[in-house]
Amino acid sequence: MTKSVPRRPVPGSGKAARPSVPPLSLLGPRPLEAAKTLPAVHLRSVTTHPLIFRKMVGTVDGHAQPGDLVTVWTPEGALWGHGLYNPRAEIAVRMLNRSQPAPDLDFWTSRLDRALQLRRELLRLDDVTDACRLVHSEGDGLSGLVVDRFGDVLSAEVFSLAMYQRTPALLQVLADRLGTRHTITRIAPQTHGQEGFLAEPVSSAGAPAEVVVQEHGTKFKVNFADGHKTGFFCDQRENRARLAEFCRDKTVLDLCCYSGGFAVQAQKLGRAREVTGVDLDEDAIALAKENARLNNARVQFTQADAFAYMRDMLQNGRQYDVVILDPPKLIKSRREVDEGRKKHLDLNRLAVQLVKPGGLMLTCSCSGLLDDVEFTKVVLTAARQAGVPPAPVGAAGAKPALARPGIPVQIIAKTGAAADHPIAGDCPETEYLHAVWLRVCG
Repeated sequence: MTKSVPRRPVPGSGKAARPSVPPLSLLGPRPLEAAKTLPAVHLRSVTTHPLIFRKMVGTVDGHAQPGDLVTVWTPEGALWGHGLYNPRAEIAVRMLNRSQPAPDLDFWTSRLDRALQLRRELLRLDDVTDACRLVHSEGDGLSGLVVDRFGDVLSAEVFSLAMYQRTPALLQVLADRLGTRHTITRIAPQTHGQEGFLAEPVSSAGAPAEVVVQEHGTKFKVNFADGHKTGFFCDQRENRARLAEFCRDKTVLDLCCYSGGFAVQAQKLGRAREVTGVDLDEDAIALAKENARLNNARVQFTQADAFAYMRDMLQNGRQYDVVILDPPKLIKSRREVDEGRKKHLDLNRLAVQLVKPGGLMLTCSCSGLLDDVEFTKVVLTAARQAGVPPAPVGAAGAKPALARPGIPVQIIAKTGAAADHPIAGDCPETEYLHAVWLRVCG
C-alpha cells in the first residue's frame, strides 16, 4: 500500500546495475501448449518449495532457453516435476507441478479456472465488488504472475520472464471467461534486477488510463498510469470494511493513506464524525480527494511525512479514537530486515500515542520478510516504549528509578490479506500482509 513513507529508493542506498535488454525474441509471446520434447534440469538438492534457486541446480540441457518449460529431475534421477526456467535469474526454476504430464493448454486453463472458482463461487466477490485479485502468484500455483480485475480491465504485474512470455495468452483465457475488454501488463520494479530483462508496460488498444470501481458500495478511482503495482490494493478490502465498524461518531486518523481507502470507508461505511488522511505522495493525496468526492465523504487529506505529522500532533496534545497505520513495504530484501524493523518500531511508537484511552489502533505490515510473530513483537515493543523518557543517570549508590510500563494495550484481533490473496501451503512467503488490531487501555 502506497504510504507516507517514501516509496523511492532511500538516498545513498545504492541501485543494482540495470541488466542488459535481452533479444526481442525472448520477450515475445509463447503459446501455452507444451513442446513435444522438454529440456531437462537436474537438481543438486530438492525442496518442496515452488522456488528453486540457482545454487540448487546441477546440470541443465544445453539447449534450454530463458523462459522454457523444463522437466525437473532429482539428484537420484527421479522425476520431480515441471517448471519454468530462467538461467539469468537467481530463482532459476519456478515449479508448476510435480507430476506427469507436462503442463499443456489444459493445465494452464485448469489453473485459471480454479483461481476464478475461488473468487466467484466460494468467496462470491462479484456480490460485493468489481475489484479483486484473480491470480495471486504462488498462492494460485502460478509463480511470477499477479492479475487483478478492475471492472472491465485485467491488470497484470509480472515477476518472471517466463510468465511475461505467457501473460498475453493467460490474460486472453481470463478475458474469455469474464468478458472483460482490456488488459494492462507491467513488470514489477524488482524484476529488472532479479530476472535479467526490461520491458515497458503493455496495454490493449483503447485501454483506459483510469476506471472507477466499487467496494461494498463505495467508489474508488483506479489510476493505471500513476498507481502502484496493479493500480489499487484489493488486499485490504475486508480490513477496510471491518475497520469501518468501529468508526461511528469517532475521530479517525489514517496514516500513510495512499488513495484514501481506509479514510473514505471510515466516513462512508463507518459514519465517522471526523476523518483525517495523511500521505507524503502528492499524487496519492490528489487521488484520495477525488475518491472522497466520488462518495460525498467528508475527509480532510493532508500531504505530509507521517513521522513529522505524528510528532506535530503529539506536541499539540491531539489524540484520535481510531488510528490506522498502513505503511508501504519497508523491507524489500533480507539485508533490509534490521532497518525495516526499526522503521516499523519508530512508526508504531509514535502512532500508539495518538490513540485515546479506550480507542483502537490498526497497524499493518506488508513486508513478507517480517513474519507475523516478529511484527507483533515490534508492535508490542513500540507500545511499551511509547511515551517513556530515557531513564536519568543517577548518582553513584542511588536507587534505580521505577520502570514505567509505556502504554498498556490489548490485541483484540489479527488479520491479513483478503481471501482473494490465498496463502500457498508450500510457500509461506505468500502470507505477506499482517494486521494487528490493538485496543489502547484506558
